[in-house]
Amino acid sequence: MKARARITIAQTQRLSLNTSLTAAISVLRADAAGLSAWLEEQAAANPQLVIGKPPAPQGWRPRWNDALARMGSIAGGVETAEGPGPSLSAHVLTETARLRLPPREQEIAARIIEALAPSGWLERPLAAIATSAGAGVVEVAAVLERLQQIEPPGLFARDLADCLRLQAREAGELDAAMAAILSHLPLVASGDLRSLAALAGVNEAGVSERIRRLRRYDPKPGAAFAQGAAPVSEPDLIVRRGTEGYEISLNRSSLPALKLADMPGEGRSAAREVIRLVEGRNATLLRIAAEILRRQPTVPAHGLGGLAPMTMSDVAAAVGLHQSTVSRMVAGTSVDTERGTFWLRAMFSPAVRRGGPAGAALRDALAQMVAAEDAGRPLSDDELARALSGAGAPLARRTVAKYRDMLGIPPAFRRRRAAGGANGP
Repeated sequence: MKARARITIAQTQRLSLNTSLTAAISVLRADAAGLSAWLEEQAAANPQLVIGKPPAPQGWRPRWNDALARMGSIAGGVETAEGPGPSLSAHVLTETARLRLPPREQEIAARIIEALAPSGWLERPLAAIATSAGAGVVEVAAVLERLQQIEPPGLFARDLADCLRLQAREAGELDAAMAAILSHLPLVASGDLRSLAALAGVNEAGVSERIRRLRRYDPKPGAAFAQGAAPVSEPDLIVRRGTEGYEISLNRSSLPALKLADMPGEGRSAAREVIRLVEGRNATLLRIAAEILRRQPTVPAHGLGGLAPMTMSDVAAAVGLHQSTVSRMVAGTSVDTERGTFWLRAMFSPAVRRGGPAGAALRDALAQMVAAEDAGRPLSDDELARALSGAGAPLARRTVAKYRDMLGIPPAFRRRRAAGGANGP
């Protein structure tokens, strides 16, 4: 039998992503930093796309508004409303035990740890800590210097200037000019570059450069241990209290300004398309964020402990988008609130059962219970389950153990052992 060649016609379907669709997906899933980097690449390749200077920051400095406005006293500069994540306590106790301090220094360290606020600062002066420890201020200061070696830099700071000084030293940026600037933070808050330049012995450009470095530091390093907290960087969104409640807006200072070049030329239509994509991305992000805020009205004031059950499909249906689009938009997106900066994705949490509270809210309640427990007698998983059940949220012990692992909280016997290491034998 001879083989014969045969010509056939077949129809198949496949998804092909053209350049415009690929770019649209990239823009949708980019945060402010990623979007800025992508736009710089586009502008470098297309002279018709011009990137202007972003607007000056309005209403946001990375957790600096409160820190600089109320730096008159140590206690006043601490964000006492921020609920402490137990991971901060567990982290500090574990790292203190690794220092292998002598018994006497362990006792002093325990008193210092008791004075640690959720922000990561000390909320009591050294003299008061020394009195409670039955030690001299010099002796307490020596132990404090050991504790200030614990990561992240800035923990156990006595005030804002001390917190920033520790981070500048760690970054190798603590020169004489930086030290002078840190000694005159009120001038930084008022923007008096001329006076700072005279005090620091550098020109105004040198002062501006050092202040720019300071903006990268975290004035409240302890807040990073809170559940759902985002790292310190310019947030994509800002929530502020308005005349009719909380209002959400884009952080324009984190986005570059775009415009077409003054002279027409090749690539003008591509530049228009890039601008259209960015404007569409911003509008879509704002729609999604506004719907999230509508469904989570208590989060700006109460943090993640005020979360109501919410899923991405709920939000997608409400704003008329596909769930995958919502997922791309919230990935890596942060929002700045009164209670700190959170990942937008952290706002999503299904109910633990039909009609029940959000799982994230229960984890926050669990975190608060562990943070407030007696260090010498930490709560077991059974005790935590009963306490949460008493609050109207019955949980099984294995669910508590799962939530505890998600929060990075060690079991009770390890928390007891860590507390014993910090408090002496």
